[in-house]
Amino acid sequence: MAAKAFVLIETAVGKTRVVFASLGQVEGIKSVDTVTGPYDIIATIEAETLSDIGDVVTGKIHAVDGISRTVTCLVV
Repeated sequence: MAAKAFVLIETAVGKTRVVFASLGQVEGIKSVDTVTGPYDIIATIEAETLSDIGDVVTGKIHAVDGISRTVTCLVV
């Protein structure tokens, strides 16, 4: 069974559209949604292992310019 996580993303002011477009190109991200509330974007990740989820978050999502903060919620 694959591992799954939701990544709650805060973006810098004025950067939500650019971040949204960039995340749509990241391998491992299954969906990207713009939302209202304390976070600007929620990305859904699926990967083979929890370690792979961590690699996507730290290696690919955190590398996107305009992201100021993330919270990763693993599906149990």
